[in-house]
Amino acid sequence: MLIKKGAEASLFLEEWQGQKVVMKRRLPKKYRLPEIDRRIRSYRTIHESQLLHHAKQAGVPTPTIFLIDLANSNIIMEFVEGKQLKQILEQLPPDERRDLNRHIGRLIGQLHHDGIIHGDLTTSNMILTPSDKVVFVDFGLGEKTVELELKGVDLHLMKRAYQSTHFRFAKDCFRAVLEGYALVVGGDEAKRVLDKIREIEQRGRYISERRKTEQ
Repeated sequence: MLIKKGAEASLFLEEWQGQKVVMKRRLPKKYRLPEIDRRIRSYRTIHESQLLHHAKQAGVPTPTIFLIDLANSNIIMEFVEGKQLKQILEQLPPDERRDLNRHIGRLIGQLHHDGIIHGDLTTSNMILTPSDKVVFVDFGLGEKTVELELKGVDLHLMKRAYQSTHFRFAKDCFRAVLEGYALVVGGDEAKRVLDKIREIEQRGRYISERRKTEQ
C-alpha cells in the first residue's frame, strides 16, 4: 500500500517475514540514461542507509533497516508505530510542547555534532511513538558534513516548518528547539548556527525584494 509518494522515492507499507515494514523504493526516471539512473539510485540508497545508521550511532532514534536491495534500489525498514509530530504538536499542553521541542533540539544537536545533516527537518519527518520516543525518518536529502551553512539551512527549514504548519506556536517551539540544541553543541556553536540562520533569512528577503523590483 502506497503511504507517501515523493519526487525522489515512494514509501509502501508491506508485510515482510511476518511483520509490517516500510519499503522505500527509488523508481527509475525515464528522462535519465538507464546506466546513469541505476548508479544514481544505487548511490542514494546506500547513502541514506548509511545516514540512518550513523544517526542511530549518534543516539538519535531512526527506523531499523532490515534489508538493502541495491539491484532494485529499495530499502526495507522498520514500520514505526506512532504519530507524526505534525499531527499532535498543537494538541499538547504548553509545558509538554515546550519539553518535546527541547528534546527535538537535543536530537538535532546530536546529529549536527556528529556531522549529520538531515536535509528535510519538518514535523512530518518525526514520529512520536506510544512510548514517547521521537524517531527521525526520511534521510533521503541528508548529508555527512560539519559545514556551518548546511547546519543553518537544516534548522532554518525547521523554523519555516513551524511557521507554516504550527504558526500559533512557531516562536515558542523554535526557541525551545534552540535551547535543546545549545545543550548539546554548546552556546558558542549554537550562536554561530543562529547567526547563519539569520543570514539565510536576510538572503531570502533580499532575493524576494529584488524580484519585486524587477517585475
